[in-house]
Amino acid sequence: MTQKDLLLQLLQRLNEPAAKYADLDRYYTGNQPLAFLSPEAKVALGNRFGLMASNIPRLAVTALAERLRISGFSDPAVWADWVRCDMDQLSGVAHREALLLGDSYVLVWTRPDGRPNVTVESAKQVAVLTDPGTRQIVAGLKRWESKPENCTHAVLYLPDRIVRLRAEQVGTVTATGFNVVGEIANPLGVVPVVNLRNTDRILGDRGGSEIDDLRPLVDALNKSLADMMVTSETCARPRRWSSGIELSEEPVLDENGDPVLDEDDQPVMTETNPFPESHKMMVSENENAKFGQLQAADLAGYEASVRVILGQIMAVSTLPAHYVGVFTDNPASADALRAAEASLTARAEARQQTFGRSWEQVAKLMIAVRDGRDPGLIDDIRVKWADAATRSVAQEADAVVKLYQAGLLPADYALGKLGYSDDEIAKVNAARPATMPAVA
Repeated sequence: MTQKDLLLQLLQRLNEPAAKYADLDRYYTGNQPLAFLSPEAKVALGNRFGLMASNIPRLAVTALAERLRISGFSDPAVWADWVRCDMDQLSGVAHREALLLGDSYVLVWTRPDGRPNVTVESAKQVAVLTDPGTRQIVAGLKRWESKPENCTHAVLYLPDRIVRLRAEQVGTVTATGFNVVGEIANPLGVVPVVNLRNTDRILGDRGGSEIDDLRPLVDALNKSLADMMVTSETCARPRRWSSGIELSEEPVLDENGDPVLDEDDQPVMTETNPFPESHKMMVSENENAKFGQLQAADLAGYEASVRVILGQIMAVSTLPAHYVGVFTDNPASADALRAAEASLTARAEARQQTFGRSWEQVAKLMIAVRDGRDPGLIDDIRVKWADAATRSVAQEADAVVKLYQAGLLPADYALGKLGYSDDEIAKVNAARPATMPAVA
């Protein structure tokens, strides 16, 4: 396959999900349009109704992402470069992007001083092609726009070379608009792009979003909340009625404030309520006049609807009740809260396994860049994750200390279980001879 054909395929792959990503972004930011509205309701509401959205999608993504914390690698030497590239903070961004869009990417290359440089990339700017047999990435592309220069840049990543391209206009999406402006050799022998794909299936060339199943349920929830707000507006000011009172007449005015005249040059009159809505008291001299107020609407039905929909949302997303604001009269105990989060914890641990292999590839590329080695010959490296479960510091420390005192855990591993990173463990070990007895 020629370089032009590769560029064409990668650009098509990059452009294909643009509409889907824009839709997912709207749900993540809570800016999706209100659904399940009849045409008559849309006309009646017009532009008088503000945005109404319960941002469950963002909660579903962040609730998982906050439990995906990398605490180290089996090779401690990787951690120094990892922190220097700010990946201890940016790895969470990669997780959120993958959980939302289905895919995110990591680029590994070299700095001018020869040390590895790692960057997190969005699926909106990066696309890759994989070998169906080996499932290895065989080509990658990053495209971005530069509005001050009024051009579009792209970089084509291949196993043997890196090609820089440029188009002299913003928004170029076809291969014919790009021209090669530079090319360098790729000494790694592999494409330096790693894909974090959010999927639990083998087949398929794209990951899935955590909010794909939530979107129709969130639309239903927002519709119920919108209906409740419209009804509450009426309940807050119940409708009043009166009988036995003559209506007032006022002339119809045109846009200039002048009375509108009929065919006989007489002003057109319209009947109006003698008691404007701003009047708090209604007075009539007519002895037959009667006043009353309509019964206020009951919102209990909307509350029941919201609870049913939230139940479905919790079942699909594994979010516990206290995450979505469903509380009981008696506060739950710490053990009950951890039990409620068991499904969410299991889901997070599954995502750790899914993303762990990708981060191990990133670590191998970092070592290959730093030491000038072949990534395929580097020994397996394992990523260390912080515990995905919610536990108090006292409970976790008590459990780890008991295991350490029983001789089942070494000191370094015990510190790792407590959430200490590799560099923090190294500092503890360096300080131990001066501040505490040596560990047996």
